[in-house]
Amino acid sequence: MTPTELRATSGLAAIYAVRMVGLFMVLPVLVLYSDVLPGATPFLMGMALGIYGLTQALLQIPFGILSDRIGRRPLIALGLVLLIVGSVVAALAETVYGLILGRALQGAGAVAAVVLALTADLITEERRTRALAVIGLSIGLSFSAAMVLGPIVDRWFGLSGIFWVTAGLGVVALVVLFVWVPRPLRSLPHPDMVPVPGGLSHVLRDRELMRLNIGVFILHMTLAANFLVLPLMLVTGLELPPAQHYQVYLPVLVLGFALMIPAVIRAERRRALKPSLLGAIAVLLVVQGLLPIANHWLLLGVVLVLFFAAFNLLEAVLPSLVAKTAPVIEKGTAMGVFASSQFLGIFAGGVLGGALMTYVGPTGVFALGLVGALVWLVVAGTMVPPSHLSNRAYGLPAPWRAAPAELESRIGELAGVGEARVSAREASVYLKVDPSRFDEGGLRALFTSWPAQSTERN
Repeated sequence: MTPTELRATSGLAAIYAVRMVGLFMVLPVLVLYSDVLPGATPFLMGMALGIYGLTQALLQIPFGILSDRIGRRPLIALGLVLLIVGSVVAALAETVYGLILGRALQGAGAVAAVVLALTADLITEERRTRALAVIGLSIGLSFSAAMVLGPIVDRWFGLSGIFWVTAGLGVVALVVLFVWVPRPLRSLPHPDMVPVPGGLSHVLRDRELMRLNIGVFILHMTLAANFLVLPLMLVTGLELPPAQHYQVYLPVLVLGFALMIPAVIRAERRRALKPSLLGAIAVLLVVQGLLPIANHWLLLGVVLVLFFAAFNLLEAVLPSLVAKTAPVIEKGTAMGVFASSQFLGIFAGGVLGGALMTYVGPTGVFALGLVGALVWLVVAGTMVPPSHLSNRAYGLPAPWRAAPAELESRIGELAGVGEARVSAREASVYLKVDPSRFDEGGLRALFTSWPAQSTERN
């Protein structure tokens, strides 16, 4: 990458990461305040936990589309300001209703798609995959960091302290945005990265994509619902003070990652994404069945390691399946709908988990995840195995901009090309290719040979 691209990648990954850390730090500690916060009930605490997912889901796609019209940086700044304001409202909240309002405002700053759009503006097509890999890694690490930092910050500063830290992280992200992240020379639509209105109806009708959307909904519903019970289990079942909960989360997350990474690599190399998906869902199903009886520290530790290993594997496999399944020109829209389904799952997990905690108890909460995993296993079992084609993007050479259809036709004849779309408007070439057969050198030669041939013919 060029120095400018390195600055862009590091800055945008940092913005993504600090925002995610702030949103998730509350996950392992919020339910512990059910008996302390005025007006709190299990249902309302579940609402407070998940409400940010609702506002995030509702605004995720509109923010991405709107950024094409009014610019990326203003919308990212607005989203971060909403995160800061929501965090301050939650920090100052004296009742559970103030906490719910603050969390809703936090989620309203739905800038994930806009950050990806700015990434596409600043990073050339050929090096964009590397930038996205860095951002993806920052997301995974930020979730793990939040799970460990939440109990530590809570120990020293309490629940309000977590929200003050989140507000501070939002300010840091604003500084990074305006001081470190370069300004793009121009902003273009990127249908492979950002939702476009015209693609929504097709994406929503695609059965294979809908299977994946249902899956990520169930996965995050289960995550949110489980954390209405797990912190209480550590306190009452294992008699572990809240300040020491990080001593559980840190090792189980590390071991979960250690199990997940080779499984993901093996799934990609052996083209076994569907079997890996079904295997991880089966593990999730077993975990949800074991959680109600995991009263011993060793059994609970093993179950949590398996849960986070399955969760992290599914978090890695599902977006890959969406990218492989979606038409190349609609990948951004498909990823936007996928992300909205994820956040709706968090909201559903908080609300349904809170209701079940009220009327049934912890067993009912774990049963929600059990039933969800069973439904998901059936739905995923009928999916068509993915094509295992990789997405590639290239800049459109200037001489070809007058003949995009001709270039698209010629690229489609190259070995290993499964799908090709050329857009003169975005000055980009979008491909799905079989990496084992695709000859990138042949594509480069095509980019340079046609104008010369055209001149000879004329």
